[in-house]
Amino acid sequence: MHTRPEAWGRYCGRVSPCVVPLALVRLGARLVSRRIHNPHLPWGVQRRRLDKLMGPWPLPRGTSVTKAAVNGVPVEVITAGRARPRTRSGSASQAARPASDTAAVTVVHFHGGGYCVGSPAEARDWAAHLSARAGCRVVLPEYRLAPEHPFPAAVDDARAVLSGVLGEPASGTVIVSGDSAGGGLALGAALVLPGIPAGAARLAGCILLSPWLDLTADRAAVPELVRRDVVLSPAWLEACAQAYAPVADRAQPLVSPLHANLRGLPPLLIQCGTDDLLAPDAGNLAVRAAADGVDVTYTRWAGLWHDFALQPDITAAAGRALAQAAQFVSRVCAPAGSEQLADTAEGPDGG
Repeated sequence: MHTRPEAWGRYCGRVSPCVVPLALVRLGARLVSRRIHNPHLPWGVQRRRLDKLMGPWPLPRGTSVTKAAVNGVPVEVITAGRARPRTRSGSASQAARPASDTAAVTVVHFHGGGYCVGSPAEARDWAAHLSARAGCRVVLPEYRLAPEHPFPAAVDDARAVLSGVLGEPASGTVIVSGDSAGGGLALGAALVLPGIPAGAARLAGCILLSPWLDLTADRAAVPELVRRDVVLSPAWLEACAQAYAPVADRAQPLVSPLHANLRGLPPLLIQCGTDDLLAPDAGNLAVRAAADGVDVTYTRWAGLWHDFALQPDITAAAGRALAQAAQFVSRVCAPAGSEQLADTAEGPDGG
């Protein structure tokens, strides 16, 4: 297992500059979260407030956002920089194909929101930067949300999208990704995918940002961590869990994939902040997956909060996390025998 401290970013080359002081971003995240991630607010109010915040978020110049569908699930396809969408006419599923049939890379990323709020808009900025930097296309599924659609609706949608993308040879090499609850969906989908037909795409890796992987855990058990996280609260996470799955089902691997057999997973990149209420899930997954023989790169970012990595153009730390994700995409998608940067640990994380 490769464990990296935040200082990893020094070796990634040019990244987005820090345009806002970190202390100010932390304060803003706390204030915004109180207005959105509030267990006393109806889900519809939380969703509208989050959409109002993220909908108009500016994207990098040259970004293309295409609405499509994969196996009946609505998706947004993000391309930027070297990645370009297809222009040929055809079915909606063709819009989810990569820009090139040769050496193409598709990342399927599931947004977070506790399975109850959120939309592709939350991850558009991260997806556009990853597309520009790694030359990949990013598919953002709009899976069904609880409580209107409790478990297993989101899992079914995730499996449908990932199976559809993998089953289309033009998708090229495929990576599954997710943040927060979307990280749980991504890992769960990777664990239960059926056999891939000959000639289809391959699942090359999995990127997990601040993943929520264990809905059975007591999030109030570490008061110091509760105090430090400016985005999540135990009460909000419990409200989400209640809306998503009954207590009796929460230990199921498809609800809490941390309880699954992890053998056979593709290479994992796991990123989280030390001030993230879900940080224990990331750490536990890294240890368990490495013990099961999985190629794991696990990075903890000192002093950063839940889902900090989604805004790579706001803080330098998020920019460095994005650079690491782009390098991971390049590494796991490289043809066999090609030269890659050495992937070695730099020492224990002091965070």
